[in-house]
Amino acid sequence: MTRKLFGTDGVRGKANTYPMTADMAIKIGAAAGRFFRNDGSNGHRVVIGKDTRLSGYMFENALTAGLTSTGMNVLLLGPVPTPAVGLLTTSMRADVGIMISASHNPHHDNGIKFFGPDGFKLSDAAEAEIETLIGQPIEPAQAQNIGRARRIDDGRFRYAERIKSTFPAGMRLDGLKVVIDCANGAGYKVAPGVLWELGATVIEVGVSPDGFNINDGCGSTNTGLAADVIRREGADVGICLDGDADRVMILDETGQVADGDQIMALMAGRWADDDRLNGNTLVATVMSNLGLERHLQTRGLHLERTAVGDRYVVEAMRANGFNLGGEQSGHIVMTDYATTGDGLLAGLQFLAAMIDTGAKASTLARQFETVPQMLRNVRFATGQDPLNAAGVQKSIADAEEKLTGKGRLLIRKSGTEPLIRVMAECEDDALLGHVVDDIVAEVEAAV
Repeated sequence: MTRKLFGTDGVRGKANTYPMTADMAIKIGAAAGRFFRNDGSNGHRVVIGKDTRLSGYMFENALTAGLTSTGMNVLLLGPVPTPAVGLLTTSMRADVGIMISASHNPHHDNGIKFFGPDGFKLSDAAEAEIETLIGQPIEPAQAQNIGRARRIDDGRFRYAERIKSTFPAGMRLDGLKVVIDCANGAGYKVAPGVLWELGATVIEVGVSPDGFNINDGCGSTNTGLAADVIRREGADVGICLDGDADRVMILDETGQVADGDQIMALMAGRWADDDRLNGNTLVATVMSNLGLERHLQTRGLHLERTAVGDRYVVEAMRANGFNLGGEQSGHIVMTDYATTGDGLLAGLQFLAAMIDTGAKASTLARQFETVPQMLRNVRFATGQDPLNAAGVQKSIADAEEKLTGKGRLLIRKSGTEPLIRVMAECEDDALLGHVVDDIVAEVEAAV
């Protein structure tokens, strides 16, 4: 079937606007409940986590209503990072996990993403089946079989202990001054606590959520605030999470940013040296910089590219037995430790490299020279398909011809927002700007 509700990372949109309405959340919950409670018994469980958006209360209650109406028992975690939901879905023997979050988006957006009983995000096929059920009448459970809801107060503490267990035994962060920016999001309590317990001097940023300030001028997509704090406080390193703490940007002692590509390059090299990198392969998306691919080749390592979305990275990793992957945007997936991207986990691995090597963050954060990359977004209205316009197609064909042997071009629709993303890489800055400007102009004319 044609997927209408589910994008690359669950269902997402503006709160109280279709499809992110309370009514639709009830239907999604009921459909998921019917899908997972397929034997009619009363032992089925779902865990629900959320970030700090105001609308999270509404969606938490609506999903709970829909799920319990079909006989599912609901375990409510409250504000926890997305990777905690993947972890606790498995450890609590639940049939499904749900995270209520729009990740790095502004507070007025929200989303619903699903995890299977193995802690990994649901497949496209499973989401398609749930979407089919949403459009059909769903028979509610008999009165005596309605599910129960229960609050789990120690979810973030269970997650914290698991995260600390991934840090090298006997290693401490004493003497390291760390700025942690939690984006006023789901990691605002657990991330500073973990760093402090491991011995770091912690400087907290973005830890005062009010329902509206998630990702607002802070976090992994707005690193300027953390950079200012690093320079003012003389910190050694900064860790910037996004709203649901599944992605990270690392800032060095000067405030310069290392994105997911640089972090993955560091980890791939270290893991290869320790004979830990399965298949000598890193999995990343088509958005990762060409410089990363060239760097890995010099190390005798391979880069396998996937479609955009950490779920597709994980699918490729699981299918081929690889254990390290991620996205330029900061999703770093280490299946030896977790089932999804985990910003805090990746940050701890970077800190471990600093302690182990004695090197400054600025040294570790510059693993390769990036090929100049330009990314521009063009918003379009519902129902439009500007990529089919003749002028757009011609400009794309012209750009591909000009970039042959010099770089690469990627044009795609965002899976989470109504945007056309135009990305090109080329070592000729003038040519790079020219081809991107031409395509953007044609897309804008088409919309």
